Amino acid sequence: MKKLNIYIFAASVLSLSSCSDSFLNLTPETTITTETFYKTADHFEQATVASYTGLRNIALSGIFMDEMRSDNTFYTYYSGDRGPYNSTEKLALFLDDETVGWSPDRYKGVYSSIAKVNTILGRLDASELTEEEKKTVKAEALFLRAFYYFDLVQHWGGVPLMLQEVTTEAEAFAAKSPAEDVYKQVLTDVSEAISLGLPVASTFPQSGRATMGAAKMLRAYCYMSQPTRDYKAAEQDLKDITQMNYGLLDSYEAVFNPANKNSKESIFEIQYIEDGSNAGVHNDIPWRLIPKCSNNDFLMGITFSNYAGTSGGWCVPTEEMIQSYEPGDKRLDASIAVAEGKTDDAEQFTCEEVKTVSDFTPTTGKNFYYFIRKYYHPPYQYAGRAGDNFPVYRYAGALLLLAENLVAQNRNAEALPYVNEVRTRAGLESLTSVTAEDVADEMRHELAFENHRWTDLIRTGKAIETMTAFGKTMKAKYQWILPSAFEVTENRLVFAFPLRERQINYLLEQNPGY
Repeated sequence: MKKLNIYIFAASVLSLSSCSDSFLNLTPETTITTETFYKTADHFEQATVASYTGLRNIALSGIFMDEMRSDNTFYTYYSGDRGPYNSTEKLALFLDDETVGWSPDRYKGVYSSIAKVNTILGRLDASELTEEEKKTVKAEALFLRAFYYFDLVQHWGGVPLMLQEVTTEAEAFAAKSPAEDVYKQVLTDVSEAISLGLPVASTFPQSGRATMGAAKMLRAYCYMSQPTRDYKAAEQDLKDITQMNYGLLDSYEAVFNPANKNSKESIFEIQYIEDGSNAGVHNDIPWRLIPKCSNNDFLMGITFSNYAGTSGGWCVPTEEMIQSYEPGDKRLDASIAVAEGKTDDAEQFTCEEVKTVSDFTPTTGKNFYYFIRKYYHPPYQYAGRAGDNFPVYRYAGALLLLAENLVAQNRNAEALPYVNEVRTRAGLESLTSVTAEDVADEMRHELAFENHRWTDLIRTGKAIETMTAFGKTMKAKYQWILPSAFEVTENRLVFAFPLRERQINYLLEQNPGY
């Protein structure tokens, strides 16, 4: 199976010099158009691969909209640089509105990917593909559309359901459908993808493409997130995953080692390559997670300013998060590190040492910053670029989601082995009984900084309570936080529709409270 680092190259249009009207009215044979492109298996392979690119935007925006929206992390405040306040900081403070950055990019990027998928689905029947090839393409396309709509409904609630290729101006505008209808569409698409037959992962490393395991995981999340929960159906999907070929790696730290991309623990992950070209196949996430640093070549192995643009100091683990790990939890040092050094009067930090967090004691006269270590694998070859994949679904997450599911059905004893399997790998003692709080705590630490915490809090009904308490703690710690921050209400469980989208789509009504 071809890897995701396949790119679509359109042929150049030949210069035309003939004065023949009939010739001028013909499309050159070297020109790729929608009429000539969607014909062969190779065409659909390229189009399908291109439909995965929107996942990269979800990973990047997620560190601000999902992880930094939670009690796991905050950000470093730089008094000399207040530019990021409107674009980014407001997301963590629950002061965001329809103009705040990251949200518009994510919304636009997801719908752009949905448009690609809709074109594939709409052009498939008239193509040259065999019936079996059509089934394969359709299953993968439906999985992707379901994944993208699940991302939308989790972050904006009801959204416009665009299910056909847009060919006219009128078709480009639609009112938002109720969230219940969006969830229903996600289930319809992913269920059809499953019935058509996605591949079951059998060899590792995997290709990074959609699999039966990824589809079952998506459907289970949807069953357990929709307004009317279907725990029985989700339980079956999750138990099916345990009968596939997945398993935990021996070491938690090894899960995030780039050498182990698409391993047996990976159910679905977003693909990146550390590349020096401008093909957009790399990520810059590690550079955003380390502190702003005057000598980041010390941290990263190559010089690159992260004071502006691709700036650092984001998604900083909180002291509470660090203290919440049980003694001896191997996931702590694998997930978080400490950069220690000196900061001058201009807030220029010079890093002198990277230390483990579990036994860290601050050095007198020096400053330190916590940062996420999970995606930190220097030295890097290219400035501002990394090739770490980003996890979406992991087998450990499937075990814990199954435990959550069983506890919700009051079958706590059945959930216990799944929780303990994860805890054993983390170096922790097995529990003798398990509660919903135990499962949530385990999920928080196992999936830390993987963009799950915010949506986990919403799914389990703890978002308002947890983030209101977190806000009080942050306000007491940082006097510069406005009194109006952290007003976490039901309306704030979804984001505002971007202003630009509402200016374009006159049928799109803003979410309440914005």
